[in-house]
Amino acid sequence: MADQKSIPELRAEDKKLKEYGLLDGPSRDSGYTHRERYLRTMRFQSVDRVPNHEFGYWDETIARWHDEGLPREVSNNWQADVFFGFDPMLHIPADHGWRPGFEHIVLEDTDRYRIIRGGDGVKAMVYKDGTSTIPHYIEFPLKNRDDWENEIKPRLNPADPARYDRDWEGIRARVEENQLPVAISIGSLFGWIRNWMGFENVAMMCMDDPELIEEIIEYVTVLITTTVEYSLQKVGRVDLGWGWEDICFNHGPIISPRLFRQWCTPRYKRITDVLKKYGADIALTDCDGNINELVDCWLDGGINCMFPLEVNSGTDPVALRQKYGERILLAGGVNKIPLAKGKKEIEGELQRLVKTVESGAFIPHVDHRVPPDVSYENYLYYLKVKKHLFGM
Repeated sequence: MADQKSIPELRAEDKKLKEYGLLDGPSRDSGYTHRERYLRTMRFQSVDRVPNHEFGYWDETIARWHDEGLPREVSNNWQADVFFGFDPMLHIPADHGWRPGFEHIVLEDTDRYRIIRGGDGVKAMVYKDGTSTIPHYIEFPLKNRDDWENEIKPRLNPADPARYDRDWEGIRARVEENQLPVAISIGSLFGWIRNWMGFENVAMMCMDDPELIEEIIEYVTVLITTTVEYSLQKVGRVDLGWGWEDICFNHGPIISPRLFRQWCTPRYKRITDVLKKYGADIALTDCDGNINELVDCWLDGGINCMFPLEVNSGTDPVALRQKYGERILLAGGVNKIPLAKGKKEIEGELQRLVKTVESGAFIPHVDHRVPPDVSYENYLYYLKVKKHLFGM
């Protein structure tokens, strides 16, 4: 449509953002670029303000907010980041996904649900009424050594030339032209296997065939180091590695710290050594739940930034900083639960983090995607208080 407005235009004209003071410039900016501010923050150096980041939102949250004042043109996480004015980051590619994925097939279609096999090879029941965003998983593609050798391993070939077919000159130019922090994916060593096998299966396989688990982790490590090094040779610089290991729940990890240290820590060291070779001294892993038992294992492998620090599961940024000092970098850590309650609770949650933010290397934001029990008004108030306390 000719009169359709862009997200920045919608932001500039939004009355609610203006009402909450979110259209004003950051109160403590003093000339740092986004990249300089991010790196100085994460290196415990003096800075005008910490970067303004957020994790994201459930689809149901954005749908609710449309009825409470969020422009309907803002319909996904990327658009919301632009609309709320969060600081940008540039991500460069490193292709360590499946090539090819499985064919997406609908196996059964009823009035209430579909049973599908997705591109990830997982057979799942997906309900049509929208009452559950998490499918009911029925069967996983990796059950034994034969599946690994015949179905999964061929899809992870690090020598597949399709992994490296990119406009590298254009990517390098964007890195050089934009003064943004540059991130590259460093994948997952155990979380991916959990996805391919399912929770119970991978837990049992650690006991029934530990040699297979370690063999898979080693193969994935070679894939990640190969693809990351190739990308960095082409691009020239990177500021942080961004990994993912959703293997913890509210009482701790699927895998014992002893096995994680044996299988993953030295291989993470190989991955983070590649990052350091190209100037990146920040390596982040995204792991929900209670991560406390694995933090030492990650730190010893060069993973030094913990994210998103789910407070209600027992991961507290204040306690982590007290225990590890400047060994640890932090991102997230704002308990999502008070955001659904009220202004007093929001203020209290942010106030408790002030000293830890001031100690350095801590970018505070909601500790996961914002759930749909948080009203739009409460979220705007949270952003207002966060801006006031931290100069965002």
